[in-house]
Amino acid sequence: MDYYFETTLAVDFDEALRRVTEALRQEGFGVITEIDVQATLKAKLGIDFRRYRILGACNPTLAHEALQLEDKIGVMLPCNVIVQDKGAGGVQVAAIDPVASMLAVENADLKKAAAVVRAKLKTVIESL
Repeated sequence: MDYYFETTLAVDFDEALRRVTEALRQEGFGVITEIDVQATLKAKLGIDFRRYRILGACNPTLAHEALQLEDKIGVMLPCNVIVQDKGAGGVQVAAIDPVASMLAVENADLKKAAAVVRAKLKTVIESL
């Protein structure tokens, strides 16, 4: 089982970020964390790296439901979405498959909730 969904966009990096953020919003997600991997690797290690962002996406209603079903599920929240510059290949966007990430959790109700999140994240990726 793959652990992510992905697509590649033929747009510049900033436009890809804009589109991803908007598509997430359309599905009820907000970006609550954003990690600029390129800037972090430069500042911490002096390494030049391609443009790469990790967006922590959260749907508050679904996160609340998950936390009620499994109080330690916060270790797997938020849902990460990456945007990375692939050079001439465009900009790749990938989102975690929450069903795959929940395989270790033995909670049938949580697996049903993860399937709802999966459908929404797949919609985000497919809409790009």
